[in-house]
Amino acid sequence: MRHNVGYRKLGRTAGHRRALLRNLATDLFRHERLKTTLPKARELRPFAERLITLARRDDLHARRQVLRQISDKTVVKKLFDTLGPRFASRPGGYTRALKLGPRLGDGADMAIVELVGSEPTFRKQKDEKKVRRDRKAKAEEKAQAEAAAAEEPAGDEDGEKQD
Repeated sequence: MRHNVGYRKLGRTAGHRRALLRNLATDLFRHERLKTTLPKARELRPFAERLITLARRDDLHARRQVLRQISDKTVVKKLFDTLGPRFASRPGGYTRALKLGPRLGDGADMAIVELVGSEPTFRKQKDEKKVRRDRKAKAEEKAQAEAAAAEEPAGDEDGEKQD
């Protein structure tokens, strides 16, 4: 039985597992969502949330602790400049894992890991159609006005027609 066993080995050595979690966390912070297998997603959540908690502190020691795990300085900058302040008032639970179902090739359970607050926003189709329709009507009115202006006979400055 697996009582009190705190983590999944994921079929890897300790160094390989650490590198995997670092790479997954880097991609998660860079893209704010990623698709992976469910066991990897479940292991990634506490790892990533610990890094976000450090980013909330926003001091030099915390930055150096994060840089030990994530080697990409642009991702660390994003973590401290945008993600840390975004989650400053949140007491925890910065990530979510959504189950997708089995992968076609090998049947592995898949999941999406995303940062809370980075969900895609979908516009309603009706609103989008209305905007397109209005844009099209304005373009037609403009074309008619230009055509009417081009058809008017050219007169002199006094407004009289010349014969």
